[in-house]
Amino acid sequence: MFNNFDFISKRKIWFSFSGILIVLSIISIVTFGFNWGIDFTGGTILELGFGKPVTVEQVRDGLRKDGLETAVIQLSSKNVQGESGDDVIIRTKNLSPEEAQTVVSDVSSEVGQTELKRMETVGAVIGSEVTKNTLLNVLISFGAMILYMSIRFEHRIALSAIVAITHDILMVLGIFAFFHLEVDASFLAAILTVLGYSMNESVVIFDRIREAMHTHKRTDSYAVLANDSIHQTIRRSLYTLTTTLFCVASLYFFGGDTTKNFALVMLIGFISGAYSSVCVATSIWVTWNEHISSDRNRKAKETKEAKTGKKLKAAKA
Repeated sequence: MFNNFDFISKRKIWFSFSGILIVLSIISIVTFGFNWGIDFTGGTILELGFGKPVTVEQVRDGLRKDGLETAVIQLSSKNVQGESGDDVIIRTKNLSPEEAQTVVSDVSSEVGQTELKRMETVGAVIGSEVTKNTLLNVLISFGAMILYMSIRFEHRIALSAIVAITHDILMVLGIFAFFHLEVDASFLAAILTVLGYSMNESVVIFDRIREAMHTHKRTDSYAVLANDSIHQTIRRSLYTLTTTLFCVASLYFFGGDTTKNFALVMLIGFISGAYSSVCVATSIWVTWNEHISSDRNRKAKETKEAKTGKKLKAAKA
């Protein structure tokens, strides 16, 4: 299907498409910001007592009316019978006393008669210090990736791959900001997974390019070299993408509410990673090398013309 497709000749389309998405993502992040979860902001703990044993899913369904279905819900250690119990602890975003009473009323009407046994405010699990350390670790990871790929390949390949990875992260951040989806601790884990996936896809293609540079004709252009390498790895990339998407999509559509955002990050990131590795990273590398070659040829031509001019002047003299 893709054996005769010229990916590199469409690079203006890839650059335009990705450029628009990146701009929209940045605008969304700046305009809407992030919907930080209780792991970052702290929240409220509610302990509810029921007249009969209830399950976690029943309570979660009762919280949907108030938009709290992603809250952390656990059965109390006492009066628990298998997967149900009559005491439930709910950890959710900050609630005022009035909002808490509304939640209790809605749960009572949906699940069964309940009473509010305890309500207290708790601090953030992930504080500003942890957030700073996480961002620092991500930056260190980027630096390590650049160093690794510069040593294994070359600096142009390393920076092209990093641009593609940054593109993937911005796609995820932009969509979460635009749709105001909750960002919690699992979001960070999913982001790191996407980062690793995107890096792996780029390494596979550029590793093939490096090998092909020793076997292709000297007259072959960088575009031909990149296209041939993509054609040789595209099937493997599609198989990997299909397998991972099957697993992640199953988690998103059939998993619980608490795993939806975690799975969504990987859905977006994996699709973007496969696209950016094939279309964006390779196109950047080809464009960069063509610019360098063109610049060298121009300087060589200027030098040759300068030498010819000097010889003519000397002959006339």
